[in-house]
Amino acid sequence: MRALIAFDKFKDALTAPTACEIAREVIAEIHPDWTLEVCPLADGGEGFGTILTAAAGGVWHPLEVTGPRGAVCQSGFGIIDPTQLPTAARDRLDIDTAKSLGIIEMASASGLESLLPDERDPWQTDTKGTGEAIRAAIAAGADALLLGVGGSATNDIGIGALSELGWTPVDASGSTLTRMSPNGWADLVGFRHDSSSLPPIRIACDVANPLLGERGATAVFGPQKGLQPSDRVALESSVAQAARLLGVASGRPGLESTAGAGAAGGIAFGFLTATGAQLVPGFDLVEEWLGIADKLAAAELIITGEGCFDESSLEGKGPGSLALRAADSGKQVRVFAGSTRPTAALPQSCTVQAITPSGTPLPQALAEAGQNLVITLRRELAAEL
Repeated sequence: MRALIAFDKFKDALTAPTACEIAREVIAEIHPDWTLEVCPLADGGEGFGTILTAAAGGVWHPLEVTGPRGAVCQSGFGIIDPTQLPTAARDRLDIDTAKSLGIIEMASASGLESLLPDERDPWQTDTKGTGEAIRAAIAAGADALLLGVGGSATNDIGIGALSELGWTPVDASGSTLTRMSPNGWADLVGFRHDSSSLPPIRIACDVANPLLGERGATAVFGPQKGLQPSDRVALESSVAQAARLLGVASGRPGLESTAGAGAAGGIAFGFLTATGAQLVPGFDLVEEWLGIADKLAAAELIITGEGCFDESSLEGKGPGSLALRAADSGKQVRVFAGSTRPTAALPQSCTVQAITPSGTPLPQALAEAGQNLVITLRRELAAEL
């Protein structure tokens, strides 16, 4: 049997490489005659930068940045030679003249992973650290940039990041705002922009949500970032006003309804509007970058999973996309997730198994994710031929 092991992260519990290594060790023990290939996944969130940088033979540069609530956090940026990318990935990025591609992972610079649950509040978080990482990549020679935007803790439409890149939010007197987060926007009247240009920016994004409305950033993603239901209308209003002002300042008004503009608390909107950045489908890019199609073709069994596998997993997220593509090719697929919810669209050749015992409190489930993955893999794969 030739098996492909391709896990995404289990949020707040296991990184994608760690989950893959756990699976590799378990399967090698119970099926020593199997041929195993390991391919950690990243859909723009945690692990995106390090996984893609390593796969392209680049260098990851650790960097301390300002976290989403002002404390120092550990992030970094990758630098790769884009000519080393597979042709399909290079063509998708459309950066033919670039000699050095900087890779930035928003999850590590401005992500939920750096905050405790009781610290999460989109009124008080901003993307300053992401802007610092972008600025550092440019200083290191990057003449094109790829930004992965999953796992964010913010809803500031990228104002914090843009403030590090020449877009300064100002009040009526022309003074710079003291806070970049939405709770500091009461006096925002516009943006001051210096004349320096930025390299081409591509944003890896797998959501189609607009910035505003029932499917927008605040309504859909705000609750997981700590937004209280009673604050939704007020935050939506603040975001709408800031977005209008950024559109006026940039000369690119009206991008709020663009599919994907609501990604990562609207940072996609902010960069589309202020910098002319372009969105690229995250999983499609990762698939091409990592050569997943060839790995799928060679495998008989695909073993994948993530923290929570549900209907949203089938809308562009790594394990769901991988499972569907593998099943369409007639492959057997085993999905292992921390928790699962009904996924009616999955074919019969794909099975989904929760690793967490029913009724386990969330803190315990996160702490025991590794051992639960081991137990479930042993139980479910022991009978595989």
